[in-house]
Amino acid sequence: MNESRQPMPPAMILCGGQGTRLREVTELLPKPMVPIGEQPIIWHIMRGYAAFGVKRFILCLGYKREEFIDYFLNFHARSTDITVRLGKDHGITYHGETFEADWEVTLADTGIETMTGGRILRASRYLKPEDREFFLTYGDGVSDIDIDELLAFHRKNGKLLTISAVHPDGRFGEMKFKGALVEGFAEKPLSSSRYINGGFMVANRELVPRYLADRPDSYFEAQPMQEILKDRQLAALRHNGFWQCMDTPREHKLLNDLWNSGNAPWTKHWQR
Repeated sequence: MNESRQPMPPAMILCGGQGTRLREVTELLPKPMVPIGEQPIIWHIMRGYAAFGVKRFILCLGYKREEFIDYFLNFHARSTDITVRLGKDHGITYHGETFEADWEVTLADTGIETMTGGRILRASRYLKPEDREFFLTYGDGVSDIDIDELLAFHRKNGKLLTISAVHPDGRFGEMKFKGALVEGFAEKPLSSSRYINGGFMVANRELVPRYLADRPDSYFEAQPMQEILKDRQLAALRHNGFWQCMDTPREHKLLNDLWNSGNAPWTKHWQR
């Protein structure tokens, strides 16, 4: 990784839903905290961004937010050997450092029932003045998408929102294109050769006051995104590589099997 590169935008990750289709495990854990191997899927997603120099993360929390707080507050202790001194001069010594040592993670309480647009609006207070863009994604999917390519594509096209278009397994709504511009959506494609929104997005900061400020509890993927589309401010990068969400027990098992194989596709860029 080139350490002289410009700072990357922060990544905002939507983590507040209840994950009802994965109920057998989300009764105890919020879906982003469901483990793939020894770490929760949220860590895998963050690790993918960090491979490209993203160091700041804003997690939009709701359901079982205390699980995220416990995980990140105790992250260093869980990841290294420690010596605990008891008594009057108590303290902790951490032995060794972690890859994640330079990550900054903001745990934003965006409400239990808040819709995705409202979560983005509430969490946007943690964007810094210099953040003219931010990455946006969901806490339940992994991909080998090239984050540098995604950001460059977003800047080249000059739209307010860029989404990643990926191949589904045939059970999601699909998108229609004209060049890089998204022209519309259709539901439940018949063929998995079509594209859907893969959830790895880049948004210009001005999108928030323009499309979300008057909708404090909107569903981002509904009216706000439709208005962005209508205004011809929505572009999509077509990604033909690996992408997989974790909505069902079958998909949870698939991701764990891939991880346990030692060749998980979403780790493609981790050693950059």
